[in-house]
Amino acid sequence: MIYMDNAATTLYKPAQVTEAVIQAMSSLGNAGRGASNAALNAARTIFEAREKLCRFFHAENPRQIVFTNNSTESLNIAIQGLINPGDHVITTVLEHNSVLRPLYEREEAGAELTILGCDEKGNIVYEEMEAAIQENTKAIVCTHASNLTGNMIDVEHVGRIAKKYQLLLIVDASQTAGVYPIDVQKMNIDVLCFTGHKSLLGPQGTGGMCVREGLSIRPLKRGGSGIDTYNRRHPSQMPTALEAGTLNGHGIAGLSAAISYLEEIGIERIRQKELALMWQFYHGVRELPGVQVYGDFKTENRCPIVSLNLMEEPLPNAFCLTEKDVSHAEASVYDSAEVSDELLTTYQISTRAGGHCAPLMHQALGTEGQGAVRFSFSYHNTEAEVQMAIRAIQEIL
Repeated sequence: MIYMDNAATTLYKPAQVTEAVIQAMSSLGNAGRGASNAALNAARTIFEAREKLCRFFHAENPRQIVFTNNSTESLNIAIQGLINPGDHVITTVLEHNSVLRPLYEREEAGAELTILGCDEKGNIVYEEMEAAIQENTKAIVCTHASNLTGNMIDVEHVGRIAKKYQLLLIVDASQTAGVYPIDVQKMNIDVLCFTGHKSLLGPQGTGGMCVREGLSIRPLKRGGSGIDTYNRRHPSQMPTALEAGTLNGHGIAGLSAAISYLEEIGIERIRQKELALMWQFYHGVRELPGVQVYGDFKTENRCPIVSLNLMEEPLPNAFCLTEKDVSHAEASVYDSAEVSDELLTTYQISTRAGGHCAPLMHQALGTEGQGAVRFSFSYHNTEAEVQMAIRAIQEIL
């Protein structure tokens, strides 16, 4: 199988990640629960992973690294733990449902929400972000990169806006952690939410948050912590404050090995290869009659993602912003699930079709009805595989 669904999860992990998980399964106890060698080994493994991630994201203190199951849990903790009734939050149409749904819930509870639109290429307008700030604005919540178009948000620029107006900045780095360098202090990020199973090359069920020192977040979960047993309240010290219950020590051991692999190979080298594969694919399909590609490809600063549709006849532009364009698209575009299924069954090429948990971006694209076919590349893909994918699109057309 040619695997090109890496924006959902990376399938091929470094050998040392698998080995670390296997070893942990038979050697790690429950961190913070006892003084046996197994429990202490688990505690050391988890703290070593905190230290690596602290270094990787240029954080202030390893104790500000909190482990979760994925970005979704991290974003829920951050949004539900910081946003209160009466607060105003700014976000964008590029967001995943992991951002949107917790924000909608907060809106129903009394918070205010402003969702910034995008231009014809799918990019936000930063002047509109600054203009949306109100007296009660508390936070900006945004993705680092769209999981549909691959377009990136200039988080450092957004961080300067947040700092200027003393706002919190919560960033979803699901698509960029492990591909692009992230410096939470330089970028003025208050809460960085990341997942382990995508470009960080770790196991599923791993992820976390990097929380700025001094920022207190209301816990999403309360329960066993291994310390302060007789206190009716959950401990407030980090990272225990946000880590109720037994951690996924086995997965964290694998994530720790993955970070070591990334540091050894270098994310610059990884990014260059992934982008080279993306550009090879993009240039191979963009001018084929009947192929509609979405997003801004006039910038090098993007994630290695290409989303497209096959059409009976091409649309006049990449985005369907008028009612007439939308109806034309629905009549002309082949269903993305059919195309993706054909790629898999006939060519053994794995892609992702449908809505990609990005409803507002699909509304902007005019692709709510048929979705889009997403090709996303990893360090383990090859030029030969990309050429086969291009040829498959040509044959399907």
